[in-house]
Amino acid sequence: MEPAISTEDLKAKLDRKDPVKVVETLAPERYREAHLPGALNIPPERIKELAPHLLPSKDAEIITYCANTH
Repeated sequence: MEPAISTEDLKAKLDRKDPVKVVETLAPERYREAHLPGALNIPPERIKELAPHLLPSKDAEIITYCANTH
């Protein structure tokens, strides 16, 4: 597992249409203000509830984005 991905690497993956899921773990109001195109919103307090439904594939590459390093 990679601990971090650069903005340039993420853009390259999206431009190539690599099969990745981008998940923004932001509060819904922050997500509504601005988010990466195509990104899913899964607030931290709802990960256990929403992730199994929104990210059913255990083999998918998932890239998360949040407002801090936690």
